[in-house]
Amino acid sequence: MAAACSRAAWKVGWTLLESPATRRAGTASHLLGNVGAHGTRRSYGTGGPGFRSKLLSSGGGGVLGCAFLLGGGLGLYRTVKGSLLDRHLAEEHQGSGGGLKLMLYQYKTCPFCSKVRAFLDYHGLPYEIVEVNPVMRKEIKWSVYRKVPILMVNEGLQLNDSSVIISSLKTFLINEEKDMSDILRCYPEMKSVNDRGKEVTEYTNKYWLMLSEAESATMYPGKGMQKEEMKWRQWADDWLVHLISPNVYRTTGEALASFDYIVREGKFGTVEGFFAKYVGATAMFLISKRLKSRHNLQDDVRQDLYKAVNDWVAAIGKNRKFMGGDQPNLADLAVFGVLRVMEGLEAFNDMMENTKVKFWYRRMERATLNHEGLQRSTSKH
Repeated sequence: MAAACSRAAWKVGWTLLESPATRRAGTASHLLGNVGAHGTRRSYGTGGPGFRSKLLSSGGGGVLGCAFLLGGGLGLYRTVKGSLLDRHLAEEHQGSGGGLKLMLYQYKTCPFCSKVRAFLDYHGLPYEIVEVNPVMRKEIKWSVYRKVPILMVNEGLQLNDSSVIISSLKTFLINEEKDMSDILRCYPEMKSVNDRGKEVTEYTNKYWLMLSEAESATMYPGKGMQKEEMKWRQWADDWLVHLISPNVYRTTGEALASFDYIVREGKFGTVEGFFAKYVGATAMFLISKRLKSRHNLQDDVRQDLYKAVNDWVAAIGKNRKFMGGDQPNLADLAVFGVLRVMEGLEAFNDMMENTKVKFWYRRMERATLNHEGLQRSTSKH
């Protein structure tokens, strides 16, 4: 979804930048002249509360980043100057995960990438990030698989698809004697053609953990817990993620407000800031309408979002802190990761005020920020 939105936004941005008024101003050549030399920008952060990271830019390249979607699922691709990689989590968290070296290729605001970060943060697994340009995608040109997230394990093993990444890593954390390559073979790749005639890649068993009976009994002590977790993990992928962009760019005002943040935090000149704001906002507003139609959403897409998160809270019930009980399970982490990408935007604030999700969300926030999964795993050894 993120890459498709990015390319569509780029087409809209190109059309606007190629307009006669823009050519007279000479802006298009200035912006596009930076693609070859500076087409890749990076953004960092584990996705904590709010949009904390600053947008920095170097010349016109920052505007180009804004104009062609600015990052995955929400289109807030924030660019920074600096090195390619950012070390995540302190070195004292090295005790879990068998010393795995993890490198995550992502779009910062992609819901699927946010799911993976939520899992890694909760379990206290150190990882590095490579921020991928959503249009050029030069950072993953070495990969046949052209989507994000991609997780490289120990530099040689490539894991694709957010749910496969999470399931395989969780399997390994439960039994670190298992080989990651062997675990990955349990999630075979399958190619098919969707209803729009496009070839898609899916992965068999991606919501399953590859555990022995004894391990499964320990992981899922209650009746139906495993099926419940799998059901809601799939729900997060198949339904919840499709509510994000239509809600974030529901109106022209919300679209402009999102890009106001980018322009305000960036070092833009007057003309550059104008195009970054209005080209990006226009593109994403148009894309959100197409997504609304594709997924048969209501005229007021907020109602779909409210119903979805209230259904989630109702499934947890009044007697559990999380769907996993006293601690989050993989469904909790998936739903939290998806919703987190809206933080700092009007859609997120409306959701928190008009649904029952707030208390669960804040508990999840604390659990991931404090790496509570690491604390529990180390206490077992």
